[in-house]
Amino acid sequence: MENILRVLRAERKWSQADLAEQLGVSRQSINAIETGKYDPSLPLAFSLARLFGRPIEEIFKDPEAGTVEAAE
Repeated sequence: MENILRVLRAERKWSQADLAEQLGVSRQSINAIETGKYDPSLPLAFSLARLFGRPIEEIFKDPEAGTVEAAE
């Protein structure tokens, strides 16, 4: 799963350790999520979305999913 977590974190000048501390997870977990080695649990994804004030779908994208268009 692709994500923009590293970009969002960098915008706030937070280290991986800073973000991990705010979320109650390890720095290694943040690194694994950023590099795509690990997909966060749903509760962790919601916590990230709340922390950054963005919808989950804006932070995490499924590269295999097609484009979804609104029904008219």
